[in-house]
Amino acid sequence: NEVTELANCPDMTAVEVKVNGNRINLDSGHVEDYRRQIDLKTGEITRSFKWEVEQARVEWSSKRFVSLKDLHVFCHQVELRNPSANPITIEIISGIDGQITNSGAQHFAEGDKRLRDKIFLQMLSTTSQSKKSLVTTLSHRLRINGEEADIEQTFDIQRRRLLMNYKVTLAPNSSLEIERYATYHTDFDLDRDHSLSLVDWALAENQRIYQDGYDQLLDQSRAKWQRDVWQVAPIHIKSDNDMDDLALYFAKYHLQIMTPTHDERMNIGAKGLSGEGYKGHTFWDTELFMLPYFIYSQPDTARSLLKYRYLGLEGAHHKARDNGYQGAQYPWEAAWPSDGETTPVWGAADIIKGTATKIWSGFIEQHITGDVAFAVQQYVGITDDQDFMKHFGYEIILDTAKFWASRLNYNAHANRYEICDVIGPDEYKEHVNNNAFTNYIAHWNMQRALSLITELRASQEQVYQELDQALDLEHLETELSGKLKLFYLPQLNQAGILPQDDSYLDKQVIDISPYKNQLEVGSLFKVYNLEQVNQMQISKQADVLLLIFLFEHLFNKEAKLANWHYYEPKTTHDSSLSLSTHSILASDLGDQALAYRLFKEAISIDMGSLMTSSDDGIHAASLGGIWQMVVYGFGGLRCIDGKLRIQPHLPAEWHHLHYTIFWKGVKLEVNVQPKSFSVTNHSEIKSVNFLHRNREIEIAPQTTIELQEEN
Repeated sequence: NEVTELANCPDMTAVEVKVNGNRINLDSGHVEDYRRQIDLKTGEITRSFKWEVEQARVEWSSKRFVSLKDLHVFCHQVELRNPSANPITIEIISGIDGQITNSGAQHFAEGDKRLRDKIFLQMLSTTSQSKKSLVTTLSHRLRINGEEADIEQTFDIQRRRLLMNYKVTLAPNSSLEIERYATYHTDFDLDRDHSLSLVDWALAENQRIYQDGYDQLLDQSRAKWQRDVWQVAPIHIKSDNDMDDLALYFAKYHLQIMTPTHDERMNIGAKGLSGEGYKGHTFWDTELFMLPYFIYSQPDTARSLLKYRYLGLEGAHHKARDNGYQGAQYPWEAAWPSDGETTPVWGAADIIKGTATKIWSGFIEQHITGDVAFAVQQYVGITDDQDFMKHFGYEIILDTAKFWASRLNYNAHANRYEICDVIGPDEYKEHVNNNAFTNYIAHWNMQRALSLITELRASQEQVYQELDQALDLEHLETELSGKLKLFYLPQLNQAGILPQDDSYLDKQVIDISPYKNQLEVGSLFKVYNLEQVNQMQISKQADVLLLIFLFEHLFNKEAKLANWHYYEPKTTHDSSLSLSTHSILASDLGDQALAYRLFKEAISIDMGSLMTSSDDGIHAASLGGIWQMVVYGFGGLRCIDGKLRIQPHLPAEWHHLHYTIFWKGVKLEVNVQPKSFSVTNHSEIKSVNFLHRNREIEIAPQTTIELQEEN
């Protein structure tokens, strides 16, 4: 059951301090004035407290950050002050700890360890399977009362550890400052200096930042944050509740630090870089829940995230062939692009059987393939990046459509094509036939590919010829055209309900109130196993309602309301992906009070009172959902069939919403008041059209237009 995972690197964040032989530990001694905070604008974490044991007192003040300017760099500064009338002995133990594991699994083979120039600790490690090399380098600078000091030091080499030990007697009212400069470098870094060996390159880089110093490095990182994040697409909420705006900044901060903007060979893990949950793997979370933020705010980053999916076509082809299909079938869980499927086969315990539960997602949760194609079309529709489509996007949409054409099941009795034995977005329903979300996204994928073949043949002959050689477009066109005519799309029944699948509406209905919106997700599995839940009308997350959100132009308000009232009461929201979709739909349906309540529940997933909610890592998709609730929901922004729509509706608690987006290269600024809103076009040459209440409005360059909004 072992699959590839993101390895935990040797740790250089920890520092051990002893005062008169007593280790500073918040579980012992007397602690006062403890304070720990993060500046989301810079990523700098500061901590301060007073600590006393056996009549020895010390005041601790520390700060640290990972540089956004130079992603290899981690800086840490600790100041220890002696406020007492007597001298104290301070011992500092700091170094590189290579004994770190992934829940007990050691992924690195130990290599060379050494102290260079009496300052620079350096450890070479190599991953056990992929044979990737990593060099960790750490240097220290110590000062007493602001002046560099020659302090007694010893050097220790242990198994997988390199340590420096400093010892000093600190006089009354004196301070000791320790600066720690850590760098991580690998042999597959894109900015690798190949004129030097890996260890020499790493040493040279650490020597450089050692000379620059903490303050200069922080200034460089701060400037990068301002230039590339906070000033690019500013967004702000004026609310009765300060937590609303804070949650938005919290989400933007984490979306930035968890996204490998520097390397298109990587994507966003479901837990970002904050925990081992889901082994660092990438899911559909990126395309449907996080990518929209980047498309509208940082289009270049969105392009990189989608380029990752293009690089993953090799793995997608491999998965399709293994399953007896053609084309590109994207893995449910992805790691390195060429790895293909990386979903574990076995998961949590079955409370009834006492065995591990099989994870079927890697086998039959297939809507991910359509989700990727849908995201590509969303990206080009919003950015108009035709270069991306020419080199990458067309192939993704066509190759995934080829998969769906081979995946369809022909039902001779009904004379139609279906998709049988799948899992839809609602993972509490396994082995179902004709999951509506899956069928609609597959149908859209195939229809879009069919249209593209016609468009490319008529207007981009060279591109058409290249893709024809790779994918046999003439044959694909014939197959798509024939199968689309007989492709079954579930329809609304007489009650206006869209069946989630062929059997959902016939399953047992139970009272799910004991399990709905619990602090501890999945509480129903303390009573039932997944096989039992599979036979009940219980949903983990939005499924039909997610379909209605993505394809809202296919459903009128009555259908949306009917399906909301049918499915939401049956949804536990056990997935962190669920609340944001429901909040947006509540906004669309005009229930701002409910939308806001769901928004508040969603932001509490990682910022709420349950201190163990993020033990396995932060909920990355939920953070993307925060931006979507604000901009899509309350801000009323949507791209529908290639057209921009702005139709805001603020909750009563909000007095002002300001957000910025990029639409086809034009920067638009939207300011929303309770009864009106304005849109500013910052382009000097381009006009922009948008829809508001079915009326098309044009904004000329360098112009602001103000509109009244109905309550």
